[in-house]
Amino acid sequence: MILVSNSSFNNIKGSKKFKDSFAGPFIIKALHGRNAVQVELSGELENTHPTSPVSLLKHYTSSDKELFPLRNERPLEVPPLDQSEEKNVLKVLKERRLWGKDEREYLVRYKNPQHEDEWIVAEKIPDSQRFLRRFRH
Repeated sequence: MILVSNSSFNNIKGSKKFKDSFAGPFIIKALHGRNAVQVELSGELENTHPTSPVSLLKHYTSSDKELFPLRNERPLEVPPLDQSEEKNVLKVLKERRLWGKDEREYLVRYKNPQHEDEWIVAEKIPDSQRFLRRFRH
């Protein structure tokens, strides 16, 4: 578990002066080389970019109740992991033409954040006409 510096988030509401220096704790999702970490963000930071440089991170240590009996620790917000394997399309992001063919592939984003964006043909997109119409307009 880690804490992420609030200096990288500019969408936090309220006065910067009265906010905590670090947000979290968050769960590490993935490591991107030696210098970046992808975290599972929750709460008001849910819509921000989940990758942060290592220099803006700090290890999380929970407080000891015996040493600090009056300290109120905020409850840990761990987002529930959706175990469903169903891929529900959220929107179409891009379009590309296959090399030497008259077929097109579409970059599709799914509602479940566990599924990564992927390139698929229109026939494999459920209710493709609706998503393609929204993409083109």
